[in-house]
Amino acid sequence: PVKGAPRNDNARLLLFAALLSLPHPEGYPPVTLSPQKQKEKTHEALVTWLCAEAKQQAVMYAWEDLHWADPSTLELLTLFLAQVPTTRLLAVLTHRPEFTPPWGAHSYLSQLTLSRLGRTHVETMVEKVTGGQILPQEVVQQIVSKTDGIPLFVEELAKSVLESVGAPGRAPLQALDIPATLQDSLMARLDRLGPAKEIAQLGATIGREFNYELLQAVSPLNEEGLQYGLKQLVEAELVYQSGAPPQARYLFKHALVQDTAYQSLLKSHRQQLHQHVARVLVEQFPQTVETQPELVAHHYTEAGFIAQAIPYWQSAGRRAVERSAHAEAVSHLTRGLELLKTLPDTPERTQQELTLQTMLGQVFVATKGFTAPEVERAYARARELCQQVGETPQLVPVLWGLAEFYRVRGELQTALEVAEQLLRLAQHGQDPVSLVLAHAACGTTLYLRGALVPALEHLEQAMALYNPTQHHAQAGLALDDAGVHCRCLAAVTLWHLGCPERARQRVHEALTLAQVLAHSVTLAAAAVRAWAASVYQLRREVQAVHEQAEAVRTILESKRPAF
Repeated sequence: PVKGAPRNDNARLLLFAALLSLPHPEGYPPVTLSPQKQKEKTHEALVTWLCAEAKQQAVMYAWEDLHWADPSTLELLTLFLAQVPTTRLLAVLTHRPEFTPPWGAHSYLSQLTLSRLGRTHVETMVEKVTGGQILPQEVVQQIVSKTDGIPLFVEELAKSVLESVGAPGRAPLQALDIPATLQDSLMARLDRLGPAKEIAQLGATIGREFNYELLQAVSPLNEEGLQYGLKQLVEAELVYQSGAPPQARYLFKHALVQDTAYQSLLKSHRQQLHQHVARVLVEQFPQTVETQPELVAHHYTEAGFIAQAIPYWQSAGRRAVERSAHAEAVSHLTRGLELLKTLPDTPERTQQELTLQTMLGQVFVATKGFTAPEVERAYARARELCQQVGETPQLVPVLWGLAEFYRVRGELQTALEVAEQLLRLAQHGQDPVSLVLAHAACGTTLYLRGALVPALEHLEQAMALYNPTQHHAQAGLALDDAGVHCRCLAAVTLWHLGCPERARQRVHEALTLAQVLAHSVTLAAAAVRAWAASVYQLRREVQAVHEQAEAVRTILESKRPAF
């Protein structure tokens, strides 16, 4: 943080530090926002920063290859584009035809479809690439016909022709065997680089982009040989370099360049390289493993080391959940489940699937709502697995999820049976957090069934066991805090039991607790105020009802929850 900077500036810097996985600055309080709220605030800070730059001078920003963008990036880009009409911003975006932009059509957005180059443009491009060197007309004609107007192919084929002539022992231009496809052209260029080809293959195994530090750690070449080979690749314009070794980063010019280098490896050798990269990451790059476990998971998967890959897919899913990157979390967790199917049926595999299914169920709740069929499938499968492994603490979030699922669907008898099973498990283990969840589940279901007295008993027991420090952590299971939820529901129950003053007291406690906890999850914040509005309505406190209802409307209209 900048000394003397305004408070909101330091708050943004703390968000950016977390975004970049940098150590939290000393002397500053931790970021206590929920994952979803932290994600929203980070996006807002990035948009604010860009708009501030645009006030100083016109800004152009380019986003390439949107068809490969992850959901969180597209979400951020949508926010950026909304600023275009009112700020000095020019956005240039590129993507393949099959990509469908999530932001829809707007008057301030223009779409330009790039067609293939015509003959005249191809000839002009060849002339530029060759630096004015005159090629025989028949060679130019072959380039025109074989490239079919694809710019990358034109450029690569022209360079391939130039590299194939001029050296001792090489054929004259007229006798050249010009590659018929872009892949053949790229492969011919790689072959002519000698040892640098192996560096390209190793880099392609790491990914489209790679850094010098990791490449050096996995390469068998000495520093001099490695840097010379990288220099060849850069001079051939097959990769682009940013910075200088050892901080240098490299990017393949195009995904097809990476793919050509990668596919030129034998499958067995590719698997060996992936295994080596994964092992080096785990042993020498712990920070990368912590912040990007999906990289290790990918390399172990491609190496065929499925058992080693699955824990990292699980870690990647958990980290995505922590960042409220739910689409990415579903992808990582689903990948882990798919790989599990290839392993023998063992107790360890059952335990791993149970963990993944439980996490997947929680993500689906957050993105699709309790009534989604995906939620039922995930939790039902997790319940089956729990029965296989016996009594386990992991059954608590599974039963809680199922109880909520059936309750929201109106299948109250089934919901109560599951909630009572959860209570028996919690009482056996005497875990306070589990007991609070179990009593909350029983109390909520009984209230909806009209059993007000036993419902209030369970809610009171949950509130008695509740500790904000211990139990706020369980909010990851729910859309609201258990202490807040029980007080809200107890207030309505008390009204129906003829205790209006006690009902008002519980509502006040719920609103106060939510404020103390900085309760910012969109639906949870709205739910607290909605419950409060209901109680005030029953008490005929018109102004209080209006205030709470307006607060609910403002929250939901500003955040647009997914369900």
